[in-house]
Amino acid sequence: MTAFDRVKIARDPKRPHFKEFIAHVCSDFEELHGDRLVSDDRALIGGFGVIDGIKCLVLGHNKGSSVEENMEANFGMATPDGYRKAMRLASLAEKFHVPVVTFVDTPGAYPGREAEERGQAEAIAKSLEVFSRLATPVVVVITGEGGSGGALAIAVGDKVLMMENAVYSVISPEGCAGILWRDGSKAPDAAKALKITAKDLLKLKAIDEVIEEPEGGAQKDHAAAAQFVKKAVVKALKELMKKPVETLLEERYQKIRSMGNFFA
Repeated sequence: MTAFDRVKIARDPKRPHFKEFIAHVCSDFEELHGDRLVSDDRALIGGFGVIDGIKCLVLGHNKGSSVEENMEANFGMATPDGYRKAMRLASLAEKFHVPVVTFVDTPGAYPGREAEERGQAEAIAKSLEVFSRLATPVVVVITGEGGSGGALAIAVGDKVLMMENAVYSVISPEGCAGILWRDGSKAPDAAKALKITAKDLLKLKAIDEVIEEPEGGAQKDHAAAAQFVKKAVVKALKELMKKPVETLLEERYQKIRSMGNFFA
């Protein structure tokens, strides 16, 4: 399977979305709303839930499963309001000493004028800072598209897990092909060059673990895919929750600092 084949699977509208993961992974979930400044962005939602008996704050990009939901959630492209809501909820998790689990699935942050006017870049940068310093365990799961800063804003964690057919990249293959070759048809070549698959990113140490998917992909069996995710998340949480906060923060800092360093 080529890298671009993985891109097409990651974008498949039949793949499980955030609300379906909540239904299958969490035994209880209470959504919290609003950034307390502007609005309640439906592209990025979160709340407190229970995963295998562990109380967590669960955050994720919400693409929606129907045309109406897609429109309401802006196809999972969050505005600054969404990232500020994520930071607000993450700070609550830190206050109550519960771990954070984030589900990443977005083509990128919303690039519209109103988002820029409300400080899109600042919100993403601030979110990176907040999650990097959060004094509680953070587990990240990339379930579909991990697109650029829109994904990275909630993808800074102690353990970054990635589903087998998900992709994670600084730019879409089409965008990269347009810049490098002025030709969108070169997207498959760009996808290969970008090293955006789970297998490639594990080799580069940009992620920590690849989560197996059911035969044919997660879109074929949502319940089975969610159980694979749940098992990996619970394992990561139990490992991280044993560590003192000081150790957790130092290891996270060193993990971030080491990214992009390919020389001993």
